[in-house]
Amino acid sequence: MVEALEQARAAMDVQAWDVTCRLLVAVDSRGGLAEPEDLQRLALSACLTGRDEVADAGWERAYHAFLDRGEVLPAVRCAFWLGLVLSTARDDEARGNGWFARAHRILGERAPRNCAERGYLLLPAALRDLDGGDPQGALRAFADAAAIGERFGDADLSTLGCLGQGQALIRTGETARGLAHLDEAMVTVGTGCASPIAVGIVYCAAIIACQQVLDLRRAQMWTADLESWCDAHPDLVPFRGQCLVHRSELARWRGDWDQAVIEIDRACRWLTGSSDPAAGMAHYQRGELHRLRGEDALAEASYEEAIAVGHDPHPGLALLWLAQGRTEAAATAMRCAVQASSPDLPGVVSELRAPRPRVLLLDTYVEVMLAAGDVAAARAACVELDGVADVVRTGAVRSMAARARGAVAVDEGRYAPALQALGDARAGWMQLSAPWELARTRILLARALRALGDDETAALEEAAAERVFQATGAARELEGSTAQPAPGPATRLTSRELDVIRLVAAGHTNRAIAERLVISDKTVARHLHNAFTKLGLPNRAAVTAYAYEHHLVHGDVHRTV
Repeated sequence: MVEALEQARAAMDVQAWDVTCRLLVAVDSRGGLAEPEDLQRLALSACLTGRDEVADAGWERAYHAFLDRGEVLPAVRCAFWLGLVLSTARDDEARGNGWFARAHRILGERAPRNCAERGYLLLPAALRDLDGGDPQGALRAFADAAAIGERFGDADLSTLGCLGQGQALIRTGETARGLAHLDEAMVTVGTGCASPIAVGIVYCAAIIACQQVLDLRRAQMWTADLESWCDAHPDLVPFRGQCLVHRSELARWRGDWDQAVIEIDRACRWLTGSSDPAAGMAHYQRGELHRLRGEDALAEASYEEAIAVGHDPHPGLALLWLAQGRTEAAATAMRCAVQASSPDLPGVVSELRAPRPRVLLLDTYVEVMLAAGDVAAARAACVELDGVADVVRTGAVRSMAARARGAVAVDEGRYAPALQALGDARAGWMQLSAPWELARTRILLARALRALGDDETAALEEAAAERVFQATGAARELEGSTAQPAPGPATRLTSRELDVIRLVAAGHTNRAIAERLVISDKTVARHLHNAFTKLGLPNRAAVTAYAYEHHLVHGDVHRTV
């Protein structure tokens, strides 16, 4: 037993966590674990290898063993780590808060006034402030914790405090300062001074913060670093699933959808049966890839899996409904999603722990509102997107805002401003090496160019976009890109307005069109009114004649559009 215990301690020193845990569990089963340091090793190794119940019991036993020996400060640390893991990784806030309260009580009763542990207990309150809409309060608490960590030479505390300051600053709109703090935290992580739990927390939180402001460069770099760290420790469990999800998301951004599918399939297998919040992220990401490739049934199944574990399925599911012609359902879903994510401060990302940044919701909202004929709502979302871009100032957000502005201008027939906005978006996506987003922008740009009579340049933009659609397997987008309306006033129509006038030309009533498109009669009437106005036509007979004259009616009008 003594030999096995020494082997476990040696394995812990070289971060062989699975070996450590197995040896310590075996020794403990024979009654051999009594020292609180060994119970601490058991808790940490079990936590890092996904043995949650063993970890929880280990922290609790170590806490009591330290107190029995009269050592308050290490007992406080055990209570802190158990509370943090329960409240963040397990979503068990009640038990987590209970352990934080216990740590506060014994710290107040039996510990010296100046100690690093008082800094650790600032972190739970700072996190509550961050999640509760008080980023300034969180910033002060994180700064105090980091200062205490620096004073006592505690790498975990100073690094977590620095990370928290970065998150809080981003929340208040000071993106550049916030990212600088994240950079500093990542430097400390790279030195190997921090504990493995702190390292994993910093990696994941920093990557999520980058994705919330769409800083794709940092997200790509830090995801690669996290991947290397996970690969160097093959028995690591808590952070690997989230790493695979991040890798898939970034592969999708750079247009490597085959690799994105490989990564997300690995993530879903890894997270099967897990309580890790990354499970919902994984199913949503898998749904996105199926949706983009036109695999509707598989996409729906993945979104349902995401919902089952409490993950928001929008905007992806709303976009799927839009592609299926369920415009009203998509519009209702996006109105609810945008309203629910209303920011704490105008133009500032409101929730770092939200499943998706608000800018992605707004980007989809513009697309869906234009399809639903609610141009005023789309225009209002563009104003907010521009405000976010002015605050966040990352290339992806600026490009997204410019594209949304251009899409609204195209819909309104303001083609010169549309060209300027879409040109800015195209340049931004090119600089970020985001081919899918670039291709979507090119299609809008082509519509504006055709409306202005520049068919040849429009054809070049469409051809460049279609190469991306073919390379990624985006069948639906490829089909849509080759079905642009003929030059002339029809280029001002939205895709849904075109659907309506094609069905009108085929002889369908408003009620029949509503049933075919799964929208309300009122929405059909609004689309038809918009089409009349844009085309300068007085009635259904005139729009029918126009549709046939301009070859807008195809042989597929008798199937569901």
